[in-house]
Amino acid sequence: MIELLDPTAEVTAQGIAYVDRPATLEGKRVGLIDNTKFNSDRLLERIGAILKAEYGVAETRMFRKHNASVPAHEEIIVELRKGFDAMVAGVGD
Repeated sequence: MIELLDPTAEVTAQGIAYVDRPATLEGKRVGLIDNTKFNSDRLLERIGAILKAEYGVAETRMFRKHNASVPAHEEIIVELRKGFDAMVAGVGD
């Protein structure tokens, strides 16, 4: 007798709750999350400079993930929630 195995799994959908975007970036604090890939820090530094010069962002701060293949670690999330109005996640390579 032949036994057939079905390797498929049932797909479960998860909803994503987005936070409302600020009406303006003027005077806001923006966190920049570096994913550790080559040049992501340079890209984010440039984005931060543009946000300040062209959009009136008051402050940017760079955070660095442990590595590119994992989500931002808890310490980053805690800091962002404490005092940042927006964040930008950067991808290098």
